[in-house]
Amino acid sequence: MEDFKNYLSEQNKSQNTIQTYIQNIENFKKWYKDTTGEELKKIYRPNVLDYKSYLRNIKKTKKGQTLKAETINANLSAIMKYNKYLVDSGIQQDIVLNDNDFIKIQKQHINPCKVNASDIERFRQQILENETKRDYAIVTIIIYVGLRISECLNIQMTDFDLNSKEIIVRNGKGGKVRTVYMNDKVVEAIKEYLKERKSDSPYLFVSRQAKKVSRSRINQIFNKYSNILTPHGGRHYCFTNMQKKGFSLIEIAMIGGHASTRTTEIYVNPSQEEIKERINIL
Repeated sequence: MEDFKNYLSEQNKSQNTIQTYIQNIENFKKWYKDTTGEELKKIYRPNVLDYKSYLRNIKKTKKGQTLKAETINANLSAIMKYNKYLVDSGIQQDIVLNDNDFIKIQKQHINPCKVNASDIERFRQQILENETKRDYAIVTIIIYVGLRISECLNIQMTDFDLNSKEIIVRNGKGGKVRTVYMNDKVVEAIKEYLKERKSDSPYLFVSRQAKKVSRSRINQIFNKYSNILTPHGGRHYCFTNMQKKGFSLIEIAMIGGHASTRTTEIYVNPSQEEIKERINIL
């Protein structure tokens, strides 16, 4: 598994992606051993299809719910990548999975968000009244810029400009760099936080124990003040809100750093200046 981690690192996969792949492979290996009584040494197509059936029909979430198609596909994607690694390493010769094995998901628009504007503002107000200005700024960025947790926590002091209202995301998914834009709510939240920030860390969001705030701290905040909203849900709200305010799906894909915009090709590719001018309606 260490060699597999190195293999993924050489392909510029983010640490979060690598950890997810590793966890999914460990889950597959455990299922394989529980099922066959043997350690996994080679990937066979029938085994993977049996595992896919197990994920679809037997495996449940911690809340007892059926796994979503996206979750199952994520597991298959990890197995496919591991299969490719085994072939590249000369451990086995055949690729046993292909794109047709993934569950087809038809998405022509963004799914409705589980929270509304009132829920969001009530949540932010609780953070404002009970937590630090740092935490309030982080929550506001996630909700109104739509950054992933890792992207938000990796913002460095040289990566943003409050006058131009721009943030450069240097550690996006797949190692991509993009520019995103802040509305006034985000700018003011960061300004207030900077008044009390005292650190020589290169990162914008710091803690007393480390030069950068941990992911667990952000998850803790969301869990403390909401049993519905998660950091990913905040990002999802941002894009749902954008769509309601007239942003096209291709604009949202550009802002969110999504890997594919195949469902949004009917839209005219906008300029960054056009997006920037309209960001304050959020």
